[in-house]
Amino acid sequence: MNCKPNIGIVNALIRITIGLTILSCSTARLVTRPWRQSNLLFAILGAMKVAEGIVRYCPVTALFQCGQEQLNKERQNKEENKELEEMIPYNPT
Repeated sequence: MNCKPNIGIVNALIRITIGLTILSCSTARLVTRPWRQSNLLFAILGAMKVAEGIVRYCPVTALFQCGQEQLNKERQNKEENKELEEMIPYNPT
């Protein structure tokens, strides 16, 4: 797996800021209500956003880019097949 940075610097700073905000709010609520599992989930999600911002790699963005590349390849293959069909003469027999 190739983990090249796929988000920009500004996007990374926004992710770090929002992630730290979510992380701090959720841990503060987790201290007051430790029986609530949703606060733990939000803490994990906030920490994940901070990590994405620090590393500048987002797996969701990578999946989206990979899917777009696959669609472009399929479109090119369809266009090449159409060109080949036009080059072959039609024989009704």
